[in-house]
Amino acid sequence: MDVIRLLGIRDTSLSVDEVLAAVADHAAGGTAFFVGTVREQDHGKPVTRLSYSAHPSAEAGLRQVAEKIAADFPVTAIAAVHRVGDLELGDTAVIVAVAAPHRDEAFKAARRLIDDLKAQVPVWKHQVFADGETEWVGAGE
Repeated sequence: MDVIRLLGIRDTSLSVDEVLAAVADHAAGGTAFFVGTVREQDHGKPVTRLSYSAHPSAEAGLRQVAEKIAADFPVTAIAAVHRVGDLELGDTAVIVAVAAPHRDEAFKAARRLIDDLKAQVPVWKHQVFADGETEWVGAGE
């Protein structure tokens, strides 16, 4: 079975339970998660609106990132999903999970997975602040 169990760029709500089920593996002694949520402030300023958009190649880019993690770490399962569209405060924007035989490997691989996803996958965040200013943040930032 492929260690990459679940990948997706979605315009619907994300589920921690779905991601946990995807990486469940009897060979794993540890599973590490990261759940990114929409916060009410950025740069010390209140955020009033936020939306994510993705390039059509985003899922392929996400697969490349996951394949690199699978090649570089002794993992048993990988999952990553990212939300696009308009999100509200507290909404889940991204979930990554990695299962591995040992917790240290799971933590390191999950950290690299979210870091590489944010740096390399063409998904952009558009924030609107209470003062009317806007900001785009995305891959390669």
